[in-house]
Amino acid sequence: MYRYISNILIIGFIILGYSLSAIAGERLLVAVAANFILPSGELTEMFRDRTGIAVEATYASTGKLYGQIVKGAPYDVFFSADEKRPNLLEEQSLADTPFVYARGQVVVWTVDQALCGAAGWQAVVKNPEVKKIAIANTESAPYGTAAMIALQRAGLWNTLKEKYVFPQSVAQAFQYAETKSADVGFCAYSSALSDTGKGGCFYTVPEAPQIVQAACILKRTENRSAAKKFVTFMGSPEAQKIKEKYGYR
Repeated sequence: MYRYISNILIIGFIILGYSLSAIAGERLLVAVAANFILPSGELTEMFRDRTGIAVEATYASTGKLYGQIVKGAPYDVFFSADEKRPNLLEEQSLADTPFVYARGQVVVWTVDQALCGAAGWQAVVKNPEVKKIAIANTESAPYGTAAMIALQRAGLWNTLKEKYVFPQSVAQAFQYAETKSADVGFCAYSSALSDTGKGGCFYTVPEAPQIVQAACILKRTENRSAAKKFVTFMGSPEAQKIKEKYGYR
């Protein structure tokens, strides 16, 4: 009887070991540009529910994530806020061919109701009551670069330079504006459409270039099958609906 029970326990531990190994293998590490936090949360949850594959996302500015990848960070997929970095990774033989997964846009957002109802974004940033303007890092964050280009095109970049504060990511630029650490922020449209964003007001910025966001599967991934499934899911009609919900095209 003792030997019989022992054999059952041994078999049970073996089965459990295989099960845990399978579960551990079905986990993706993805690097995601900070502007895409909100849709990413919904998309990864839906993907997990459908496939059983867990997705662990790290959010930061595109430039910071790119730097981590070049230095060997063990991500499986990279969702950038531009096309430049994924293309560079492909050129360095670190990634598969990139693909566009979303197109975003910059807006000027504020929680200060006194600044709502102005005649456009330029009127807001030029308002003498505005002392601080949050712009994501113009070198590492594509949304920050787009904001800088818009200000340059409007002839305001140098005029307002004493008012700029530069958080590392566009998500942090929104936090600055939301907490009133800045009076206004150049933010992602998706943040303006969030529950928190609806507590303020936003202005579109036609002078800002459209943000074309590309992604790529990294060649060092050990979970290529799961990565391909996730990439396919990201292009599905269901995923597109979630992206459109947050203003992405």
